[in-house]
Amino acid sequence: MRAVVQRVISSNVKVDGCIIGTIKKGLNVLIGIAKEDTLEDLKYIKDKIINLRIFEDENAKMNLSLLDVKGEILVISQFTLYGDCRKGRRPNFMEAKAGEDAEEFYETFVSLLKETDLKVETGKFGADMKVEIHNDGPVTIILDSKLMRAK
Repeated sequence: MRAVVQRVISSNVKVDGCIIGTIKKGLNVLIGIAKEDTLEDLKYIKDKIINLRIFEDENAKMNLSLLDVKGEILVISQFTLYGDCRKGRRPNFMEAKAGEDAEEFYETFVSLLKETDLKVETGKFGADMKVEIHNDGPVTIILDSKLMRAK
């Protein structure tokens, strides 16, 4: 599982011109799910995201997590995070989980986040979405469950 995590002052997602998810201070998270991902990958990435110490404390040091600041989270599915561009000029998406399986994993991931009592907003799986991100810092972190758990 891959996630692009951006600390934001606000973010929203639109489908067909209508805002379907919006947050204030918190994290915008783009999620890609791989064919071989398991529930353990979902739990691992969820734990990393909510506990990343990327919010500033009273001394302007990144010591606080999303939980500490009671931030909000906007989760957007993005299969293109598994685009393999090593050969040719067109990305290969063969490693991305497809269809109903991917949607089920995405919904499970969102459910795990909602168990934290944080405000969780989402995009619409498989839709053409327009995402507005007001990055704070900017602070952007890339997470990959396979690479991180291998170390």
